[in-house]
Amino acid sequence: MTNELAAANVNRCYQLAASSIAIFTFLLFFLFPKYASGDIDARAFQLALIVMGVSIFSFAFASFYYYGASLADRFDDAGQIRFALSGDRFWLLGCVLLFLTPCIVLFTIELFAVAFIWFMLWLVYLAFAIRIFPRIRASEKNQIHR
Repeated sequence: MTNELAAANVNRCYQLAASSIAIFTFLLFFLFPKYASGDIDARAFQLALIVMGVSIFSFAFASFYYYGASLADRFDDAGQIRFALSGDRFWLLGCVLLFLTPCIVLFTIELFAVAFIWFMLWLVYLAFAIRIFPRIRASEKNQIHR
């Protein structure tokens, strides 16, 4: 992974984390009053917030790992590879959970048919990610190109 690519990955992760925080705030602003009054499923709402929190922090951890991968003057190639691979894993976790959140929100507001379809699409995405991610993730052999 080049230093420029690692730096770009840091920026992408920060942008995804910031967008996720905006979605989290949106969820709180519009759904918390309904949660407080008992109009929505309390467990599903709390689960949606937890999933968003894990997604946000996954992107934040990925940013730190990608930043470490960009520090060629502080880490040898093996260290940079470990940072990049860890960043890839946290990025994938954040993306997978980010796409699960709308499904949980749809269950929260009892739009069950739409939530079920969204969940099926999420399962297809998950299967795709599990199948394709190991192939597109940079291998240890070609991770560092300076």
